[in-house]
Amino acid sequence: MKILAIAGSIAAVLSCTQSGPKDIALGKDQCDNCKMTITDLKYAAELITEKGKVFKFDDLSCMSMYESSNPEKAVKATKYVVDYPSGKFLELKKATLVKGGTIKSPMGGNTQSYQNKAAAQKAAASQGANVTQ
Repeated sequence: MKILAIAGSIAAVLSCTQSGPKDIALGKDQCDNCKMTITDLKYAAELITEKGKVFKFDDLSCMSMYESSNPEKAVKATKYVVDYPSGKFLELKKATLVKGGTIKSPMGGNTQSYQNKAAAQKAAASQGANVTQ
């Protein structure tokens, strides 16, 4: 009986743990790659390791550079970007990316992420940019 109570308590605690991306404190959190303070949420990205460690970035290009220099942390990691119109996180693999043109992001990656492909195509056309993913 005691074992069941302990197991139930552990399961309850684990079920309350938030998974997925964590909130970014604008003006306080630093990019884990370039160490600049994150000031524009619409270009932010996060990499969450298989063990749940969260790495925050001010630009998609910073996350890419971090992955290249820290491949052991990127293995089986889940990557998130911010949907440009809504400001909400979505998985990178589900995002449509728009790059170039008049887009100006914090570290020169100049890439916006969209959950909606039609919105991404419209944004690309209006900014002289390209849909890359």
